[in-house]
Amino acid sequence: MLNAVYRLVAPRRFEVEFTDIDLTAGNVIVRPTYLSICNADQRYYQGKRAEDVLRQKLPMALIHEGIGQVVYDPEGEFQAGEKVVMIPNTPMSEDEIIAENYRRDSKFRASGFDGFMQDIVDIRRDRLVRLPENINPLVAAFTEIVSVSVHALSRFDRIAHKRRECVGIWGDGNLGYITAVFFKAMFPDTKLCIFGVNRDKLSDFTFADETYVVSRIPEDLQIDHAIECVGGEGSPKAINQIIDYIRPEGTIAILGVSENPVSINTRMILEKGLRMFGSSRSGRADFIKTIELYQSNPEIPEYLQNIVGGVFKIRSIDDMRKAFEADIHKEFGKTIMLWS
Repeated sequence: MLNAVYRLVAPRRFEVEFTDIDLTAGNVIVRPTYLSICNADQRYYQGKRAEDVLRQKLPMALIHEGIGQVVYDPEGEFQAGEKVVMIPNTPMSEDEIIAENYRRDSKFRASGFDGFMQDIVDIRRDRLVRLPENINPLVAAFTEIVSVSVHALSRFDRIAHKRRECVGIWGDGNLGYITAVFFKAMFPDTKLCIFGVNRDKLSDFTFADETYVVSRIPEDLQIDHAIECVGGEGSPKAINQIIDYIRPEGTIAILGVSENPVSINTRMILEKGLRMFGSSRSGRADFIKTIELYQSNPEIPEYLQNIVGGVFKIRSIDDMRKAFEADIHKEFGKTIMLWS
């Protein structure tokens, strides 16, 4: 079967390449329908990754957040027309201890091999999760980043001690918002405080117990645990501020992605006996749990609709470029591509 793959060949330049898909390989053929642009895609599109990384990974189809409809399943497990969420992480080995998203031999869509910007996607059946009909496809499109938050919160529940009177989330962007929505659903009895730099963005966290601009945090405020969702240049300040306000033996979860090493106050980590853990990407179990939470907590998809940003119909390479350029200038929310 002939397939068109839309690859980034250089910063801000897409080109189409035609490939042949082997229908006898046993994989499922899926037609993407709704795709969501991630900051990671933008780092490639804008050429913000290191030159050696760009040389190594391009040309490559971008996008690792998306849903689609089944076109063909040689084994008949999935029916043509079924709606599915596509999982970008592809484990290449088994491990009883290490989660699939941390195994060094796992492959990840749009990070070393082609993402979902294709007419059809040839994908392993264990990389698909059925999508209920009642979920807004504009929200379902970014289920991958949602599953990243769910994965992190599941790890938090295992690692952090059980005194959880007050937990703080640093970050008023998409990741902070998504993580906060799911935290409130998963830990409804815990006081949730949000810390950010933009008062207007903080006003969107209507479900939180308290919100604070990071330059005006009360000196006597204390939190039991914290989750950092800032990343980038703001990450050092956020992490060090967390270290200042967290109680002894608290746990700090690091979710924000930073390109460069971050300097933190290790002296106070030692003196307070703090735990820090990183959390990145997600696996099949996290996608399944995310879909279950969509269903059991109908307010979650409603809150997530608030971060649906620009929606672009894609019929040409120029449309792709316009969507990515518009995404650069957005203030908040997820840019969705209607993939037709």
